[in-house]
Amino acid sequence: MQEDPTNRPARDSSLIRPYTRTGGRTTARHDLRLETLLSTEEDRLYLATNDQAAMMRLCLQPRSVAEISALMKIPLGVTRVLLSDLITLNLVVVHEPSAQPNITLLERVLSGLRKL
Repeated sequence: MQEDPTNRPARDSSLIRPYTRTGGRTTARHDLRLETLLSTEEDRLYLATNDQAAMMRLCLQPRSVAEISALMKIPLGVTRVLLSDLITLNLVVVHEPSAQPNITLLERVLSGLRKL
């Protein structure tokens, strides 16, 4: 069975220093929480560099910032800086959770936890 090429980075991420990937930048332009979901479309991949394209391939299905960081095997801070660049270039779309939590859903979860 062949491995899906969209689920792995373009090259071994551990060989590249984090500051090299970000150009020495340590802060992201956008506030990205761990659970923030990002997605993209395949037709945008041609606009990206190799590192960007590897992240974007992961975003062909919505993924969280934490999940992208883990799959790319790069530190969370570096992931945030690189994803922020992709957002600025309009290469990925951010899916923020709604400001108001769904109270009905939270009550159902709490009820389910109490039954445990």
